[in-house]
Amino acid sequence: QEINIKANAALKLFNKEVIGGSEFINSAAGVLVFPEVLKAGFGIGGEYGEGALRVNNKTVSYYNTLSASIGLQLGAQMKTVILIFLNQKALNDFQNSDGWEIGVDGSVALVDIGAGKDINSMNFDDPIIGFIISNKGLMFNLTLEGTKINKITPE
Repeated sequence: QEINIKANAALKLFNKEVIGGSEFINSAAGVLVFPEVLKAGFGIGGEYGEGALRVNNKTVSYYNTLSASIGLQLGAQMKTVILIFLNQKALNDFQNSDGWEIGVDGSVALVDIGAGKDINSMNFDDPIIGFIISNKGLMFNLTLEGTKINKITPE
């Protein structure tokens, strides 16, 4: 329930940040929302978050996201990651996978949407598009490559 409450808040923020966001999400095959992905590091870094997969505005399953990095890093930050599956095949491939890695099992195009532009007026070649939102707003020039996503199974 906590994941769903936070996912609702993240989608509300997305709709505020992206013109036409609500209509765009409603036309998608599915939406995977990670409302709070925490990145922390001291030399070696990592990211972790839990999220909800929504189909027809209803949560159908829960997932976690995990990635690691090595390099100069210090501190922590929180971000929201939203992946939108534009067609049923991409959604089915994701749901039928046993662990899914961005860049290996499927590519995700991060959207760079200009100020004042309605997302519904854009054409996308990729079946999965992604958005990263920080406390400063929609973020660009980032990557999700190497991020692993796994289904959370109830105990």
